[in-house]
Amino acid sequence: MKLQDRRQQIIDRLIEAGTVALDDLARQFGVSKMTIHRDLDDLAAAGMLRKLRGGATIESSLQFEADYRFRERRDRPEKARIAHAAAGLVEPGMTVLINDGSTAAILAEMLARRRDLTVITNNLAAINTLAGAPGVTLLALGGAYSRKFNGFFGVIAEEALARLRADIAFVSTPAILGGACYHMDDAVTRTKRQMIRAAGRACLLADQSKFGRSALHHLADLGEFAAVITGAAPAPPHADALEEAGTRLIIATEEPAS
Repeated sequence: MKLQDRRQQIIDRLIEAGTVALDDLARQFGVSKMTIHRDLDDLAAAGMLRKLRGGATIESSLQFEADYRFRERRDRPEKARIAHAAAGLVEPGMTVLINDGSTAAILAEMLARRRDLTVITNNLAAINTLAGAPGVTLLALGGAYSRKFNGFFGVIAEEALARLRADIAFVSTPAILGGACYHMDDAVTRTKRQMIRAAGRACLLADQSKFGRSALHHLADLGEFAAVITGAAPAPPHADALEEAGTRLIIATEEPAS
């Protein structure tokens, strides 16, 4: 098997399982542990996985965010409820900003059925969904494409956002702790911050797994958001932080129509 094919299969297995053992990979591919070590080292250097003692994981950590293909499969019922609640805040005639992320991609699917909207996004899944949607004017942000985040980032995206204005922005985060939210990636953080600045109001989309976690880069204080939309009531410390910030908490319980 070619090296690139083996490494792609390692990533595919991580997307399915989340974590893999080095010994299992060596047996699966019929190669030495040292070969697998080199594979994991190179994939970790490329930001595709996080090495562990005796294996690797694609699960997020303080400085590592999971691949989009893994995240889009997780917690889909809760993410759909969050997206449904977010869509309920969108009115005809609005200009809407949608960031990268799997929940935002589901929101785009719901907005594709609306009329008289302008949607600005760097989310490739959202772009593919909204391209050609009747009644939706799509502004796709350029920039450097990240397969890991399935979106476009960098100077081009940031400069475009600086010249645009939206009624509402939907921004996601992998980590909420205390009175702030965080992100692992600097370029992604900068783009999200620019989206917050470009909108009349911003709403934070966060499923329950995001609360009580931190990450390397400070994204925004919770008080910068008009609302935080989540799928179930957060634990008291997190709810208290939202109350102190003066941010509305929306608990999305309604299931979207199929």
